[in-house]
Amino acid sequence: MSGVPQRTLLLWCPDWPVLAAEIVDGVPATDPVVVLHANRVIACSERARAEGIRRGLRRREAQGRCPHLTVVDHDPGRDVRAFEPVVAAVEEVVAGVEVIRPGACATAARGPSRYLGGEEAAAERIVEHVAQSCAVESQVGIADGVFAAGLAAREGRIVVPGGTREFLAARPVEALGRPALADLLRRLGVRTLGDFAALPAGDVLARFGFDGALAHRLAGGRDDRPLAVRQPPADLTVTADYDEPIDRVDAAAFAARTLAERLHERLAGYGLACTRLGIEAVTAHGQELHRVWRHDGLLTAAAIADRVRWQLDGWLSGSNGRGGTRPARPTAGIVRLRLVPDGVLAQAGLQPGLWGETGEERERAHRALSRVQGILGPEAVVTAVLGGGRSPADQVRLVPWGDERVPARPGPPPLPSVAAPPAPAPAPVVVPAGSGAGRRAGRGRAVAEPPWPGRIPPPSPAVVLPTPLPADVRDAAGEPVVVSARLAVSAAPARLTVGDGRPAEITGWAGPWPVDERWWAPAEARRRARFQVCLADGAALLLAVEGGQWLVEAIYD
Repeated sequence: MSGVPQRTLLLWCPDWPVLAAEIVDGVPATDPVVVLHANRVIACSERARAEGIRRGLRRREAQGRCPHLTVVDHDPGRDVRAFEPVVAAVEEVVAGVEVIRPGACATAARGPSRYLGGEEAAAERIVEHVAQSCAVESQVGIADGVFAAGLAAREGRIVVPGGTREFLAARPVEALGRPALADLLRRLGVRTLGDFAALPAGDVLARFGFDGALAHRLAGGRDDRPLAVRQPPADLTVTADYDEPIDRVDAAAFAARTLAERLHERLAGYGLACTRLGIEAVTAHGQELHRVWRHDGLLTAAAIADRVRWQLDGWLSGSNGRGGTRPARPTAGIVRLRLVPDGVLAQAGLQPGLWGETGEERERAHRALSRVQGILGPEAVVTAVLGGGRSPADQVRLVPWGDERVPARPGPPPLPSVAAPPAPAPAPVVVPAGSGAGRRAGRGRAVAEPPWPGRIPPPSPAVVLPTPLPADVRDAAGEPVVVSARLAVSAAPARLTVGDGRPAEITGWAGPWPVDERWWAPAEARRRARFQVCLADGAALLLAVEGGQWLVEAIYD
């Protein structure tokens, strides 16, 4: 912490918690107002000070001095939200602003003083701009270091270079903002910052510790902490206004292409790319439309244009892409279109995998599938995403090509375990009555409870039927096989008939895996048990019995 303190310009808004309450909650700051924290006053308005109220007073004492006092609870979030426009206004005049706390921000004085004609001119310009932009009164102080500039701002003073130590010397020790230390120093006879700075640094460190040593440096004007300036976020949003409302898909496609290229160029100028895209539109009647598109990768200019075109097509034609109920079209054409990039990251922040995900073949496939989407729509090409669930149909979600691959249900996909599709056997595998999910018939040992109790063990079936086929399962005597409420199988399955087909011999079977879903919602409750069976011709099927009816749900390879 050696070196010369940086010349600092600090803007301070008096009584900021009171002003924030007026800005956010509408509490008139011209009335006697106090902001309380832990039942003590931490800020008060000018009218309240005229009534004798000061910081640190208890609530009851403050209300005794001013019966018509307005009391507001301290809300740090409110103070920060209200101060953000002030910081943005300062950044419109100077660069590299550090927020000290809500109500105070600082910047290096050298740059503004050079291009605004001196330190006094820079201070006047900033105060005036904040007043015009935010209707907030403020004061500016300039000194060597942030601490001295903060004290100077309370007087609206510019301390000459090199005069900070003399400026601080006459200040009381309470100016350090450390009540316990200030009380101890006063009891020791040290009443001003000059007296405190005159003490030997080694003795201060030994007596008051590290925090006391830091306060000692501040009292001596040796505040050489560099400003931790914030970088204002880049405005990456692109907007287009149209004199003639867009109500045709072909005109929307042209507008989408132009706006997408502008967005891509703006992102590329900052070395950025986005993985999510917000599309906002406003119609001639003031109707606002909004949709967010996710992408499993970086959105190129063509990908952005396609998604904007698809969304505009959906809005203007009222299409939902699945042949279901068509949403209502907007009551008028689109007069404003806005693209908001989200999930922004550096161009090199999303790297492809090392094996099997690079090369000309993958790029050709991607271009071909994207071309099909461009002609037929986003849901013309889909890929399967595995997730959690108890049955194969629950674990699979079809995602349009290029969209973010997020499973429909949380939880990992099925992992390899001791369970597997049954193999043909000379004698059927019999499940003891009462055996539950997680125990494989005939294995003699239990499997760990999966995240979705009752799910089918791996491997997954090759074909999941969109509509299960009705089936009939009978035992060796020709009687229907029944599963009781306690999962007891009436007899070993011996023959299977699917629909109107011929009966097939069952050579091996495993199960049952019970499912009792949404029992708390009677209208959605579902109770069934699944079996894996192997037939004499080598086929393996996934069966389910629900309400006494057997169904074929899936087919294994």
